Amino acid sequence: MRRIVVTGAGGQLGRAVSAQAPDAVALARAELDITDADAVRAVLEPGDAVLNCAAYTAVDAAESDEQAAFARNETGPAVLAAACTAVGAALIHVSTDYVFDGSATSPYEPGDPTGPTTVYGRSKLAGERAVLREAPDAHIVRTAWVYTGDQRDFVATMRRLEGERETVRVVEDQIGSPTFAPDLAAGLLELARRGFEGVPSILHATNAGRASWFELARAVFAGVGADPARVLPCTSAEYPSSTPRPAYSVLSNRSWAAAGLTPLRDWRSALDDALARLDQ
Repeated sequence: MRRIVVTGAGGQLGRAVSAQAPDAVALARAELDITDADAVRAVLEPGDAVLNCAAYTAVDAAESDEQAAFARNETGPAVLAAACTAVGAALIHVSTDYVFDGSATSPYEPGDPTGPTTVYGRSKLAGERAVLREAPDAHIVRTAWVYTGDQRDFVATMRRLEGERETVRVVEDQIGSPTFAPDLAAGLLELARRGFEGVPSILHATNAGRASWFELARAVFAGVGADPARVLPCTSAEYPSSTPRPAYSVLSNRSWAAAGLTPLRDWRSALDDALARLDQ
């Protein structure tokens, strides 16, 4: 079996991947800065499958820290891709729904026109392009709305607010596909282990189905035994943010299934599982 190397192993997705692949070489940012070409080359071996989970994900902060966002989301992946090409390693790079402008009304396909509207989105798209330039055989896997429920993600925030407030207002005009990090991790590992023949360069992988943030919040409340009516809807205009979020970011998983990969389950089933694990 090929050796699996996980970069960004200290992050939300990286931890999920590492937990399911205990034999993997798991490298957190403190152990490997992917912008350091010499350090990257030193850890890679021919035949490795590299899962790049390293990223700058602070969407709001990126607007005022563009240099850092592009360093980690474009320069780092480019360095990693070049090293993979040089040593003969395969690369799977994780990207985001933010590469689209959010104006669609049906699920985005991998080949649909991109048009990021944020610094974060532009830096991630630049990273995709850099990866494919430096490693033409690499694979990009875009995902969206990733959570574990025990970190600073949306599900964790709703769990916390349920215990702190009588009611919570959540936007209902932003639509996406909530994705449980362990489910995505399992999909990435399946791709890494089965090989890449016949697999397109860009894939989408999210839990199936769609929801608004409002619907997701209500599902979290219901899942922890609270009254979902305590979650009240509002519009994005009523909940202003320094950085606009895509109004629609549902990603089509057809290319994933067509490549023979196991489709991720429905988001509601995944959320039930996530909440059950957190109660253990």
